[in-house]
Amino acid sequence: MPTEQQYFEEAKPLTQYMDDMTTKKEESFSIYEKFEVPADDEFISVLNEKNPHILVITEDWCGDAMMNNAILRRIAEAADIEVRAVYRDENLDLIDHYLTNGGRSIPVYLLLNENGEVISKWGPRAEKVQQFVTENRDKFPPKEDPTFEEIQKAFFEQMTKEFVENKDFHLAVYEDIRSNWLQALQK
Repeated sequence: MPTEQQYFEEAKPLTQYMDDMTTKKEESFSIYEKFEVPADDEFISVLNEKNPHILVITEDWCGDAMMNNAILRRIAEAADIEVRAVYRDENLDLIDHYLTNGGRSIPVYLLLNENGEVISKWGPRAEKVQQFVTENRDKFPPKEDPTFEEIQKAFFEQMTKEFVENKDFHLAVYEDIRSNWLQALQK
């Protein structure tokens, strides 16, 4: 298996990934246009100074990726750092090293230091967003229930709307990434 740095070198820039999206592209760009990086000189300065590489494992059909990648792109632009993306389904060997609770949940962000070593993994969700998803999924009937699929579909539509419009979620993603990466970069 290639190293994470080798995956990064072969990956497409996040800007190109977003331009190439075929699903949830409009929603992702809507988030990108709305989100502004908070005036946070420390985080942005540390990113700029340390100049890490960020490898994103993603797919464009994923609602979490739709939101998080747009926010990550804004962070990368503010700090002038390089972010590249690989598709999860084409890189199962890679995602299988970064499972979340045993699953191939995405997006996953790998923060690589100057030596190409992974110093932090973030994803797939900020804690506040996870709480929203968990609370709503807890209301689902059992899978055998004839209304399950209809209820699940309605929730996915609601979730997408929240991910696009809820600025508190956008800020929660930023804050969660900030907390995780500042700690890793300041070691």
